[in-house]
Formats: sequence, C-alpha cells, structure tokens
Amino acid sequence: MAVPASRRERQREATLREIKQVARRLLVTKGAGAVSLRAIAREMGMTAPGLYRYFASHEELLHALCQDITAELCDRLEAARDAVEGDAVTRLFATARALRAWALEHRAEFGLTFGGTTLPDLRLPPECRTGDPLHEQGYRFGRIFFDLFVEVWRTRGFAAPDPADLDPRLVPQLQTLQLGMGGRLPLGACYVFLECWVMLYGIVSLEVYGKLDFALTDTAPMFESYLRRIADRLLTS
Repeated sequence: MAVPASRRERQREATLREIKQVARRLLVTKGAGAVSLRAIAREMGMTAPGLYRYFASHEELLHALCQDITAELCDRLEAARDAVEGDAVTRLFATARALRAWALEHRAEFGLTFGGTTLPDLRLPPECRTGDPLHEQGYRFGRIFFDLFVEVWRTRGFAAPDPADLDPRLVPQLQTLQLGMGGRLPLGACYVFLECWVMLYGIVSLEVYGKLDFALTDTAPMFESYLRRIADRLLTS
C-alpha cells in the first residue's frame, strides 16, 4: 500500500507544478529568452535564490519543462492513433495530422522541445540509455511513429532499396539507427522510414516556423501533398 505524501511533499509538488506553469506561460507569451529563474520568481512572488531549492539551474528547469511538453504531445499522438480504425497506414496518417495540429497550436513549445538538443539519440540501444525522464519521453515519441512503420512493413511490406544501392556513406549510419531501433526493420526499410520522417518532420517544421509564408497563406494542402507522397512510398510493394 502506497504511503500518502506528507503535507511538505504535497506543497513541494504544487510549487514545482506552478514553477513549470509560469515558465510555460512566459515561453508562450514572451518567447524562450524570457524564461529565466528571475522572471519566474518575480511572477510567483518568490526570490530567485528560493527557486534553486526546486531547480538547481535554468537548464534543469527547461529539461523538466520539455519533459512535460513531450509527454503531453505523446498523449495526444497516441489518442489520435487509437481513435481511428483501419490499417497501420491509416493510423500513421492520423498520428501525423495530430503532430501537425499540435505543433501549429503550440509553436513555442515545439520550438523549445524540437528546435534544440533536448531529445535523445534514438540510435542508442536500450542498454546504453540513461533512464532520464525526458529521454524516456523522447523514446516514447520515436516509438509512436516507428512502431507504425514496423507494422506497415510486417503486414503489407513496401518497396525498400537494396543496401548495395544506397550511398555508402549512409550505410554505417543506418546500421547504427537499425541497432538502436532493435533491429526490427531491415536496412533498406530503415532508409524508407528515415526518408518518410524527413518529409513529415520537414514540412511540419517549415509550417511552424513560417518558412512557407513567402509563398502560401494556407499550408494545409502542401502538408496533405506530402502525406500522399509518403503514402505512395509505403503503398508501393
């Protein structure tokens, strides 16, 4: 039977939540540069040194904030994936659309979490991972998409290049990725996975950062055209 948290522990947890809530509000309303311990302390009516009892550094605070944001995103992606019936490709596209929707609704959070180096190296095999909570959420994020690709491969297959036909500079890098992903896809299929991910993540990032605004006022059709390109890639056997 779990021991109930003490009053002191409950108060500490409540303060931790409030610190992260204030940090996220500053991130969204004023940008990443405004998220400082001093600014958070001022918002909360605390002293900056007092915050160090909860977070040892600015970097530790951002790390915890990214962990919460990534967990929130993963919850949304998993809900979108599980809300639709159909094959793995159908669920993959539902998940992809959910990623885009979340990213466009949370541009500042996307920039903080995906624009830096906070997500883990997915090439690392499980035994080399640190157990860091943020990294575990990062692996969870990667698995959401990778598991669907594996399901597509196992249930219907798709055309994958012979490793001998790939640029030789790519092969050892793909082998490392293949190992980190548990060896569940052959090398050529790993290449297709990465190729599709570049298309998906690339178009979402361009939309989030407004890099298509010079040409498009409505980027949704372009996003859907990239999904069709991914579909063509995965539905060709």
